[in-house]
Formats: sequence, structure tokens, C-alpha cells
Amino acid sequence: MARHSMQSNSTRDSVRFRAPIAVVFILLGWVLSLCVTNDGNAAERNVIFIITDDESPTLGCYGDAIAKTPAIDAIAADGVLFRNAFATTASCSASRSVVMSGLHNHRNGQFGHQHHYHKFASFHDVVRLSLPQVMKNAGYRTGQIGKYHVAPEAVFHFETYLKGNSRNAVEMADASRDFITDLSDDRPFFLYFATSDPHRGGGVDETSHLELKPNRFGNKAKRGAYPGVEEVFYDPKDVVVPAFLPDTPETREELAQYYQSCSRIDQGVARLVEILKANDLYDKTMIVFTSDHGMAFAGGKTTVYEGGLRVPFVVRDPYQSVRGVESEALLSHVDITPSILDFADGLNRKTNAPKNPINVKKFWAERDEAIMDNRNGGQAFDSYHGKSWLHLLANPSEPHHETIFASHTFHEIQMYYPMRVVRDKHYKLIWNIAHPLPYPFASDLWAASSWQAQWKQGPDAVYGNKTVDGYIHRPEFELYDIAADPNEMSNLAESEGHQDILDRYKAKLKSMQKELQDPWIMKWDYE
Repeated sequence: MARHSMQSNSTRDSVRFRAPIAVVFILLGWVLSLCVTNDGNAAERNVIFIITDDESPTLGCYGDAIAKTPAIDAIAADGVLFRNAFATTASCSASRSVVMSGLHNHRNGQFGHQHHYHKFASFHDVVRLSLPQVMKNAGYRTGQIGKYHVAPEAVFHFETYLKGNSRNAVEMADASRDFITDLSDDRPFFLYFATSDPHRGGGVDETSHLELKPNRFGNKAKRGAYPGVEEVFYDPKDVVVPAFLPDTPETREELAQYYQSCSRIDQGVARLVEILKANDLYDKTMIVFTSDHGMAFAGGKTTVYEGGLRVPFVVRDPYQSVRGVESEALLSHVDITPSILDFADGLNRKTNAPKNPINVKKFWAERDEAIMDNRNGGQAFDSYHGKSWLHLLANPSEPHHETIFASHTFHEIQMYYPMRVVRDKHYKLIWNIAHPLPYPFASDLWAASSWQAQWKQGPDAVYGNKTVDGYIHRPEFELYDIAADPNEMSNLAESEGHQDILDRYKAKLKSMQKELQDPWIMKWDYE
């Protein structure tokens, strides 16, 4: 049942003053107003977009009884929690390029990682639809803090780049304070707040008694704490083991580290809320919380299984009267940019493009940059692949997408393994285009103790709902009755009696590839 936010009307008592006394009080009030922050002048309709790194819906508001995430839970309790939100690809840079462009990565051009030797980047003319660029054109001052991980910078350019340890969301929030509270610029603000937690990193926990020691997921060694953070420690025996992972000591120890990293994020969210409330901005700012994709375990990150694509998605819009509700609508990361732009009143809903689009030819000519480059892949970027979910904030029971699409091609440059997916509320079809190849591992997932413990036991060892060999060697098609089999345990593409469903979803996949301009559609003809 929806909970409606209500504001009581204040009443004022009329008091008669003699004229001299009244003047004194008026002047006194004027002087006092100069001595305090004039929060009433803060701009309306601000946006904070929070994106974490490799986080599944392991949050209290999603029913996880172990996760300690009170700040995010409170936002969900006063906003809308989306039960069926999905990344389009479970790879960091590729996913963020989708989030910040409203285009699938097979179209925006960022097929994999941006950093080091991988060097993937979006097409230059994506600047026409780029989130920070269109928000600036919609009249917002734009700021970014934390993980960036996209390219080119000119395409995804923010006016202000803030500095703060992306492993410490509390520090990030404090570093964002001046930007959030800046009254010298009367424009509303858009803050892109991107943590590096709970991504793997920082080495292994040497205090573990296991031979294969768990990754620390950015946590300090020997139960240390980041400045301003009250670290939450988890007992491995208490954590929730997802169905796609093996329930082993190695997995449980890694999950305990992962949960700790997630709780650190929550404390940063709490600090952001404190800053907003202290400056009369909490009810003038929409907060969106999500992750680039699912948790960094084999079977999650880099896959198109539910563990890789399903993400947390919570929105609190202070201008909505309907609060504390859930939505079952299908959401996709391609919806984020058009939705935030819609909130900013910068989206042309008829064209599904910015009201004030950038003239890309003029933009690059003035910069004298990319003049001779292939800037768009042969087709102009005229509209978003995604669509605004703003209507769901007022009417959460309404539908959104009937079918969502996913397109993964690379993670690291060594990991070519294109997969395409269509999923609705009934069935999910995965096309493993490079199925003759063994499934490639991200370097950190290969080294994970949760994987290595099973790998060392041999190809028949159980790994979640598969075997080690079954995880590495995949069939061309995987068809799941996702309503009845949410853990993707029974591949109907290999069973009798489902050929008609398989053919129907193959046709749907091919149709969406054509609609979304996916170059890999040609693989139907020659492979």
C-alpha cells in the first residue's frame, strides 16, 4: 500500500505591535537572516545519481536479512524500489557508457574497458546524447566524483571534477559538500557520484585460515577502518549465498568481505542525506541509486545471467506524493539518461531526444578535434534506445518495457565473447555467439578463491547450479522459463517440447538486434 507524504499547513497568529516595536523586530529579523545560510534560495529539482561498482541487490530493502544498509533502505522507504532493473552488460566501462548515453554499448562503440591497453571508447558524436552534456544544456551545473571509466572525456564532460577516495563514500560525500551547497550559481545541480566499492581489490585477507584466501573487496587489512567510517564486519556463516555460487568456505569468506564493502557505501549515502537535509536540499533533490552491474563473482560480473545483469534501483523523487512503493516494471540501464533528462525538463518525448541537442558537426569543428574520425559508425545518434521511467514514480503499477535487451562483447580486451539477450517476464534467451570458445575469465574473477577452490577439484565439481565445465563450455542457445526458473537452472533450448518458444524468442532477438542497430546481427547468416 502506498504511503503518501503529507505536509501540514502552518498557521500564523496575528499579533498587534505598536509601530516602533514592530520596526525593531523587522530589522532584527533582517539582520539575523544575514547571519545564517540563506537555504531558501537553493535551486529546485537537483539530481544526485549514485552508481556503485559490482553490486547486486544485496540490500535490506530488497529483503536481504543480513545486509546492513539503513540509509539506502530509508530512501527506498520514501521513494520507489524497482524489483526488475537490469544492466545491459555486466562490464564496468561498457555498462557506464550505456548509463551515460542511453545507448547500448554495441551502438555507442564502447565495447569494453576504457583504461590501460584495452582502450575502448564511445563514438565522438555520442556527445549529442551524453548525460552530462545534455544536463548542462538543460540548465544544470554538472559535477562528478569517483569512478569515471568512460571515454572520450570531451563526450562525457562534466563542468566540475571533485576529488575523494572512491573506496570511502563518506569522504566522497564530504568532498561533494561545497558543490552541492554552492549558492553562487543559481542553476540546479547534477552530481554523478560513483564509488569503487564493492569492486574487488586491495589484496587478500592474510588473517584467513583458509589456504585460498578471500579478496578484501577494498576493505582495510586486519579489520581496519577508513576515516569517518564505522566498518560493519560480517561473519561468513551468516551471509546469503546466491544460487549461482557454490556454498563453500571460500565463497562465504569472500561474500563477507563483499558485504562489508557494501555497508561502507551505505554510510556514504547517509552522509549525502545529512548534507542535503542540513542545507534544505533534501526535498529539492531527486536521488537515484543503482550499480553498474552485479557482484564480482564468476556467474555474476561479465555474464548475462541474472547474477550479472540484475541491479538495485531505488529512486526518491521529493516532488512525488506517492512514496514507499515498489514497482515490478522492467527497467534497463538505457533508460537512465532519458529519465534524468526528463526530470530536468530537457527531454523531447516525441523524438526521445534532447530538446536542445548539440550540433555535433559544429561542436567538433570548434574544438578542431576528431574532424577526420569515424564519429558515429555510419548512423547519426538521433534518439535514445531507452525511455523515461518518470511516469512510474507516480504510477508504479504501470508497465514500462515488455522486453529488455542485453549486448555484451568484451570485458577486458582478451575476453572476446559476444552474447545477446532478450528477456521478458516469462522467458529469457541467451545467444552465445562465440559458443565454440571456452568462456573467458576476467583476471580478478579467475583468481577469486571462490572460483579457484572449485576449479582445483576438476571439471565435474559443482559451481552453483552448474559444474565447472558447464560454466566454461556453453551451448549456443540458453532458454530459461525465467518466471518459473529464476535461478536459470534448466536450459529449455536443449529439451524437447520447447522448439516453438525457442524459435519465437530467436525471432524476437533478431528483430531487436535490427531495431537497435547491432552489427552482430550478421552472425545469423554466416556462423
